Amino acid sequence: MRDLTLRSLRIFDAAASTSSFSRAAEMLGMTQSAVSQQIRALEDEVKVKLFDTQARPIRLTDAGRELLRHARLVLSQVNVAMDSLNSLDGQFRGQLQIGAVSPANYFLPAIIAAFRKEYPEMGAKINLGQRDDLLAMLSAHQLDLVISGYPSSETDVQAEVFARHPHCLVASIDHPMASRRNIEWAELRDEPFIAREADSGTRRFLEHLLQVQGLQVNLNLELEGNEAVKQAVMAGLGISFLSAHVFQLELQMGKLAVLDVIGLPKWLDWCVLTRREAEEPAARRALQDFILAEGARIAECRVTAEGP
Repeated sequence: MRDLTLRSLRIFDAAASTSSFSRAAEMLGMTQSAVSQQIRALEDEVKVKLFDTQARPIRLTDAGRELLRHARLVLSQVNVAMDSLNSLDGQFRGQLQIGAVSPANYFLPAIIAAFRKEYPEMGAKINLGQRDDLLAMLSAHQLDLVISGYPSSETDVQAEVFARHPHCLVASIDHPMASRRNIEWAELRDEPFIAREADSGTRRFLEHLLQVQGLQVNLNLELEGNEAVKQAVMAGLGISFLSAHVFQLELQMGKLAVLDVIGLPKWLDWCVLTRREAEEPAARRALQDFILAEGARIAECRVTAEGP
């Protein structure tokens, strides 16, 4: 297989990851025709069809899925080798691919900035998404590590805790409950709720808490994303359940209130999730160790206007 080169495998991986030759071309800085030509040449070399191009979007054939599994292992090992070569002088070069659930985006850039003070030649790209999608990308060697909560027990990843993750009920500053203490959950029954989209981790966490309380609430509004929910809360459209990382600036500026509901805030753990590998890339390990050492300090946040 004379033409089964690293370049052809990278092009194949990009096309498989995006389910599109045109998007793969954009990702790689190539033309679509060049990507298509490379894929045809690769199919000629391995003597099987790798993509069903009649489907929309295009999808891998069985042979394509099998080759992709091996291609990603090969590319991962090449990355480990390059990582080792680039770190021989104690410095790191290149770019790490980091996956994160959306609340982490409120502190993760600060962690990366602090890390780069020690390793200024090390870059990073943050990919935001739902936890299950990010774990699939991690398994496929498309991400180096993921910042999220604990994965399910059947997920084959290494999870290391580095910080606490508080969640609170919030309301506009002039809400009647904003100045009250020890609010009972039952008092929230008739309050209009603003919820995140159904597949978000925050929404699922809220639904779990309501089920534990045996409480059915008035779901007044469903919005996608933390920023939209915050704006609706501040506009007085209802109360909501949010990660405390999301509203630090608004709390500091007195634009929303954390409700003093009995049993809240609820705390989860922030974890660094990585693949179980015999040989860890040195740059990833350096970032992982930095997060474990400094992440709790950098990610610390308030759950009341007065303090943590």
